[in-house]
Amino acid sequence: MDFPLRIVTNGGIPAVRRFAPCGAGSGGVLENPGVVLFLLHVAGAAALLIWSVRLVRTGVERAFSVPLRRWLRLGAGRPALAAIAGAGVAVLMQSATAVAMLATSFIAAGTMTASVALAIVLGADVGSALVVQLLLLRADWLVPLLLLVGVTLFLRSEAKVLRQSGRIIIGLALIFVSLGMIRDATEPLRESASLAAAMGYLGGDAVSAFLIGAVFAWAVQSSVAAVLLAVTFVAEGLMPVPVAAAMVLGVNLGGSFIAWFLTLSAEIEARRVVLANLMLRGGGAVLALLALGTVVRYLPLVGGGGVRQILTLHLGFNLIVALVALPFCGPVLRATARILRAPEVPADLARLSALEPSALPFPDRALACAAREVLHMGEEVEAMLRPVLRLYASWDAPTAEAIRRKESAVDRMHFETKLYLARLTRESEGVEVARRSVELADLAANIEAAGDAVSRVMLGLAARMGPENLRFSETGWQELTDFHDRVLANAQAALNVLMTLNPDAARALVEEKERVRVVEHDLQRSHLERLRQGLVESIETSNVHQETLRALKQVNTAFTMVAYPILSETGDLLASRLARPPQG
Repeated sequence: MDFPLRIVTNGGIPAVRRFAPCGAGSGGVLENPGVVLFLLHVAGAAALLIWSVRLVRTGVERAFSVPLRRWLRLGAGRPALAAIAGAGVAVLMQSATAVAMLATSFIAAGTMTASVALAIVLGADVGSALVVQLLLLRADWLVPLLLLVGVTLFLRSEAKVLRQSGRIIIGLALIFVSLGMIRDATEPLRESASLAAAMGYLGGDAVSAFLIGAVFAWAVQSSVAAVLLAVTFVAEGLMPVPVAAAMVLGVNLGGSFIAWFLTLSAEIEARRVVLANLMLRGGGAVLALLALGTVVRYLPLVGGGGVRQILTLHLGFNLIVALVALPFCGPVLRATARILRAPEVPADLARLSALEPSALPFPDRALACAAREVLHMGEEVEAMLRPVLRLYASWDAPTAEAIRRKESAVDRMHFETKLYLARLTRESEGVEVARRSVELADLAANIEAAGDAVSRVMLGLAARMGPENLRFSETGWQELTDFHDRVLANAQAALNVLMTLNPDAARALVEEKERVRVVEHDLQRSHLERLRQGLVESIETSNVHQETLRALKQVNTAFTMVAYPILSETGDLLASRLARPPQG
């Protein structure tokens, strides 16, 4: 590094400033504490940027996951509308990867075809490019206003949506703060001969710049953060446009790899969708790199400075990929089916129960074993719940038989867990052991009841649809699909609560239980209104529709019970929901 640095304060805010060179021995990083502080500031600012992007995404997921999931399903059967929905959700979540994970979950549940999911993912790539454009529009008064509003909402609001909205606003403010920190920290680099030499090398080696962008995007798990960092360097005059263009194309390749690695254990159809997006977006990035000289030559026609040119390149690239690929989603997925074939299923090893008899003399260890078994019961019931609704539309005997086998396994685990906990209570002394044993036994019973609701009630209802030639009305089927998705999301949240024992997550789960009760009541009324209108499909499927709603509500209630022991310990649970009797 050819310049030493020092840290000064401006109104209490640290900033990096360049000062006159020291003596001959000041060139090394260890010999020059200013350089170390400079690197620390840049790394800290980049870390804040990555964390802020995730903060926004977490708030959106916690507050608006159900409406966003419903919005994504609106495009079923209409690729263009699906792509628009994917773009909109990606803008809100600031992550194309998060949208891809939602789309693959719909495939696993059988509520979305692979071609529609691919259209959503392609639209999400465009949405994530739009996010970068929006986040670079900033006024001086915006950051303090966002912090004031966000912190007030988060600290003063009791409602989940308002608190998470506060989290989102704080995250947006911190994104702007981190970008400002990067600008301040990198200001001295404008006159750095070392940086100029590095950029000169990358300017002649576009492949290296491309790979750096791809690796960085994959490492930080956010293409939005990676592009924001590159554009900020361009704005500060630290990175030439050709180098930034190659890096941003590499970011698109690295960003498409993120979802691929996150879905390695997913179902084969979901993996094919992610692979198709990787081929289209990543392959397109490689082709654009090959034509980089021509692309860079025409970028000045966009107008504006280097920042506007790079932003236009990023958005234009993703928009072109989406527009070109949307009409060919089916053929592309068929090509991925030839590449990614369903593996032959090997003979399963027998599952070992978590209920270790040798742990019974050690109560804490034995309770942990029982908790693991209850968690596995919940995972099995979730696996039953995920595909059951698609059997209403298209009966599949192997899937139905798989659900029945899992129900038998859940019944067996429930019985063995009860015996294990009874033996633990008999052989151990202590009120705490007895209390926790009762809690786990109750949880096991609730989860087993949820399994019964899926395998006996819902599976039985689905089996009636085909032989009796029953079909739901379009509105009725949409309602059932949305409600099933809401309950499935709550079941997954309940398993997370069982693992983490987080009081905040437990409270959110109980709040969602109340919302599910209200939604189920509204859906029952909506169904009765269609009956009054005399819709033939609603009349024929009336009992099936209503009993399915009740079964899903029962499943939701069973999983939500996971939260009650946690809230009881923290004192957040009322002893009774009954109103006090009138005085006198």
